Amino acid sequence: MPFINIKANVPISKEKEVNIKSRFGEIITDIGKTESWLMVGIEGDSSLYFKGSDEPCAIAEVSLYGKASPSAYNSLTGHITDTLTNELSIQSSRIYVKYNEVEYWGLNGNNF
Repeated sequence: MPFINIKANVPISKEKEVNIKSRFGEIITDIGKTESWLMVGIEGDSSLYFKGSDEPCAIAEVSLYGKASPSAYNSLTGHITDTLTNELSIQSSRIYVKYNEVEYWGLNGNNF
């Protein structure tokens, strides 16, 4: 039940959205999950400033039911960063990746 939410201060075309979503469906296996449980949110043209500048930047927030190992998170961070750099031309030094391990997660009116 992972959720990856992307905010970037650059425009994101529908084609880029689909490419990002598809790539995230592949790389989510880094933390032992599958695309069948993955939800992705993508927000372009956000008001984001990093290091006092509005040069292209992004943040990816990954929420996960349960936990993963530090090495799994490290691998996923690399893949998320590479994806955003390749698709949105954002320098890797201007991309944050944040993780939230969630104890309770609901679907279909019930919690897991």
